Amino acid sequence: MKQPRRLPFLRIALLLAAAVALVAAFIWLAAPKPAAQGAEEPPLAGAPIGGDFALTDQNGKRVTNDSLKGNYRLIYFGYSFCPDVCPVDVQRMAQGLKSFEAANPALGARVQPVFVTVDPARDTPAVLKDFVAAFHPRLIGLTGTEAEIDTAKRAYRVYAAKGEGTDPQNYLMDHSAFIYLMDPDGKPVMYFERADDAAAIAAGLAKWVR
Repeated sequence: MKQPRRLPFLRIALLLAAAVALVAAFIWLAAPKPAAQGAEEPPLAGAPIGGDFALTDQNGKRVTNDSLKGNYRLIYFGYSFCPDVCPVDVQRMAQGLKSFEAANPALGARVQPVFVTVDPARDTPAVLKDFVAAFHPRLIGLTGTEAEIDTAKRAYRVYAAKGEGTDPQNYLMDHSAFIYLMDPDGKPVMYFERADDAAAIAAGLAKWVR
């Protein structure tokens, strides 16, 4: 099968841009920040993460940053055709939320889990409907045009690119993999890494969701 044309310079540029965005975010994390008297600042307080987007969920409904306001959000960027990493990450997110819901039903109901695809060419609403149903009954799966997904990726400082040397239908995606916790106004609270298991996610929710 004919291989897609390699674009090494474009790929290098994308990698560098993503690296610069991530370094900027982590420099922000490392910088000292003033805290309110008697109150602990969230780890990502004031970080330039999040913003406006307009995408389509698994039921064909348009979802925007504004339509999610009023709820905390657990947000993960990935793709449903991922052979191993994304399903495990989404499962950790879902299990952590379920544990938090069991311990704190009222607060748990205030947390909206969200999966945003970085592979809109294959992740249609119908595909995402089957995917998200396997993890959590309230999990929203979002897709859109390439331009719409790019807007969301930029807002959340997410890197994603199609892997090289693969055919047009059977390919992998390279992407960053954080689970963000956003507050009811859409501002970043903290993020979970791959080393954080479901218990760590539940503990993070218990600490910051009010």
